[in-house]
Amino acid sequence: MMDQSNGYERVAAAFLAGRGRAPSTAVGTREVRDWARTLPPGAAVIDLGCGTGLPITKVLVDEQLNVYGVDAAPSLVEAFRHNLPDVPVACESVVESSFFNRTFDGVVAWGLIFLLQPEEQRYLIQRVADILLPGGRFLFTSSCGTEPLVWNDGMTDLESRSLGAAEYRKLLSEVGLHVTREYEDIGENHYYDTIKATSVNRQE
Repeated sequence: MMDQSNGYERVAAAFLAGRGRAPSTAVGTREVRDWARTLPPGAAVIDLGCGTGLPITKVLVDEQLNVYGVDAAPSLVEAFRHNLPDVPVACESVVESSFFNRTFDGVVAWGLIFLLQPEEQRYLIQRVADILLPGGRFLFTSSCGTEPLVWNDGMTDLESRSLGAAEYRKLLSEVGLHVTREYEDIGENHYYDTIKATSVNRQE
């Protein structure tokens, strides 16, 4: 069966020993926590590529949000269910996910987008726009470089691909997502913080 986890099921043991058990003070948690606090109390949020739920999903839960998770690596989803037993999680590819057949106030994709093929990234951005409520927020990480960039993922050694900041901004704008801020954390992860327009005029 084809691996839909972008190599993370293969390296699950190593991931579980490191980032997969990171505390709520790990790289990225401050930025996600600050983002979560811009959402309404009890907002519905989905964490795409949630892994074990630590540390990112746990931050969202600690902020009293109504959280869901999606990840394609069975071993990581099993750990997620142990770490956060009250949080719904689906073991499926984000590209093929039903996203629990509902809409959300917020979507997080930390360390995920660039693992996907370019056409999958474009499709996922469209799907995120579809499941976000008007005024909803989408936070994701990828390279800050203007031009496309290819590198090997530090965990799986598989190719990662940034479409480039210019292309991300263009794609987001086309589906009614406005980049409100861009920033980096202490681990040099670059964040695109976006909000969905209350009315969308998509280009034909």
